[in-house]
Amino acid sequence: MDRIDALRAFVAAADLEGLSAAARALGRSPASLTRAVAEVEAHAGAVLLQRTTRSLKLTDAGARYLAVARRVLADLDEADRSADEAVTPRGVLSVTAPLAFGAMHVRPMIQAYLRAYEDVRVRLVLLDRVADLVTEGFDVAIRLAHLPDSALVAVSLGAARRVVVASPAYLARHGKPRTPADLASHRCVASTPLTPSDTWTFRAARVRVNPILSVNATEAAIRAAIDGVGVTLAMSYLVAPELRSGRLVRLLTAYEPPPLPAHLVYPAASARAAKVRAFVELATPRLRALLSPRKK
Repeated sequence: MDRIDALRAFVAAADLEGLSAAARALGRSPASLTRAVAEVEAHAGAVLLQRTTRSLKLTDAGARYLAVARRVLADLDEADRSADEAVTPRGVLSVTAPLAFGAMHVRPMIQAYLRAYEDVRVRLVLLDRVADLVTEGFDVAIRLAHLPDSALVAVSLGAARRVVVASPAYLARHGKPRTPADLASHRCVASTPLTPSDTWTFRAARVRVNPILSVNATEAAIRAAIDGVGVTLAMSYLVAPELRSGRLVRLLTAYEPPPLPAHLVYPAASARAAKVRAFVELATPRLRALLSPRKK
């Protein structure tokens, strides 16, 4: 008889204090349970269960053996779960991404991921800072920044730019700025998460602007620009739909600072989990399409 099977029979008999009860719980015959317990005792070389006419009681040796048997079975069950998770996406996937980018682009991808893998739950944390994946318990991160040397696996997605934009209606009234210095005389809308000061940085210049409106949400600044309030600075991925539709016009392209590289990163150990592999496979082509040069 399989020793693991015999151990499960012994644990059930000890817990339920009876062979018949254990047999019913495991869907086996009493005779089969009796043989299994006898095999465990023979292998242990000790009496583990004291039998009476009405019940079973653990001997001292049986109590010690039961504690070890529980640990062995728990470890085996955990090994089975780990092996299953390496093949089938399941469990909780923890993802972090920049706030605005995550809300606009990562959230829809996660919804598609959840539709594809019903046994997975997702924790999405949107942060405008670099999270420590290991200490903060994240499986995957999307980062729009130059990466320091680390042990993380990094998948290149493309790049994002800081772009200056305004609506056609605003430009019709106020004209186009030709150089960054021209912004000093324009009505500017500042997004404080992107530009915490009133100084905007370009490839070879830093320009101080005098915003007529400052907001602490990037989406609000973009909305104001679409409505013709003024010129704003935004990340290219946030205004790509408006640029394609013509609701916004990209300005000062020759002066834009170098683009920020975009990566999907995860600890090397996480690559063994099917839930991580599945997310990387789903998200990578979509994010590359979004951050490819032609989209900027």
